Amino acid sequence: MSHAAGLPALAALATGLLLFAVALVARRWRRPAERGSRRDAASLIGIAIQGLGGVIAASGPVRATLDPLGSAALVQAALTAALLAAALTLFVWATAAMGRNWSLVARTRADHALITTGPFARMRHPIYTALALVVIALALALGHLPRLTLALPVYALGTWLRVRIEERLLQAMFGATYEAYAARVKRFVPGLI
Repeated sequence: MSHAAGLPALAALATGLLLFAVALVARRWRRPAERGSRRDAASLIGIAIQGLGGVIAASGPVRATLDPLGSAALVQAALTAALLAAALTLFVWATAAMGRNWSLVARTRADHALITTGPFARMRHPIYTALALVVIALALALGHLPRLTLALPVYALGTWLRVRIEERLLQAMFGATYEAYAARVKRFVPGLI
């Protein structure tokens, strides 16, 4: 099922995704060489499932039929831009706070630190929250909001797989310190979940 989209929202989406890609590549480029790390390659399955959630949100026909200067198109564009700005801000803030600890695939390093500052003071997995905002922005900008009924549960499944792996690695490395942090800080939305 596809609803109408507007050119301003499509422009906001393209700009936001480009900026997100630049931030991801820049962060990946600056990452130091890894020594003494313990990886869990099973998190690649979670990444693939999360990506499938994004594909579901984005797939289907796009009907850019909204009047580009009409209020519906401008509201759609503003909401898309706001979601992507929040996602980008959260991603950049979280990866900066993580520093050398950040990686695409779940792993701990010999010198790994438990990060509890920046966005991690309010939520344990801010990057997954940011990516969920991207999935919602995709569906909104492309006129695919009904697809979120499938896209978000699929994304949540991939996220849950990754979270279980990451939290198991952190628990093994930091023990009671991580348990106290996890008891104090919610996973995805401060004070809620």
